[in-house]
Amino acid sequence: MNGWVILALLAALLGAGLWVVIRPARMVSELIAAAVLVALAGYAWQGSPMLAGKPTGPRDNRPAPANLFGDERGKWLEQVGVDAQALDAADGLIRSGDPAYAIGILRAALEHRPKSATLWIGLGNAISLYADGLVTPPARYAFQHASQLAPQSPAPAYFLGLSLAQSGDLDGAEQSWRGLLAKAPADAAWRSDVEQKLAAIDRARSLR
Repeated sequence: MNGWVILALLAALLGAGLWVVIRPARMVSELIAAAVLVALAGYAWQGSPMLAGKPTGPRDNRPAPANLFGDERGKWLEQVGVDAQALDAADGLIRSGDPAYAIGILRAALEHRPKSATLWIGLGNAISLYADGLVTPPARYAFQHASQLAPQSPAPAYFLGLSLAQSGDLDGAEQSWRGLLAKAPADAAWRSDVEQKLAAIDRARSLR
């Protein structure tokens, strides 16, 4: 089989797999289709689609980055709706080791919903994972912009702290979480989660 046939089969398998797993809404389906078309165009431009496919030798596979955001977002963000489905699609790509495509899906979603704090938080996470876990200026901007869009929500500051902790910046994570606690109501349901994270930072420092 030549490269076009192989690529078409892979695209079909990807679309079918995502449909079975998350059954995306129409807008999210269009975003996924757009991402696949971008990949096809990139292959046509830089690849060799007319060459016959053949097995290659073993190679070092880059492991998928740890995605604490994907593990914890259910406690902080809505799990239903178009934004949640876009995050589901991005999470699936991140877990398969493709954070760049996750960024593309989230940016496309933001073109339709630029004031969605949820999507901006997801974008900050995806950018950080694309940078091998580092909270780069674009990632920090995405988290901070989410905070501006939803100033009463604890999620932007929480997930900024989570990304900073994941990158090894314990001081930055502590600053973000302590600032969040300072503004939180005494009876906030999520207060104990943040306090546990701060206690974990203290334990990590004691082991240094």
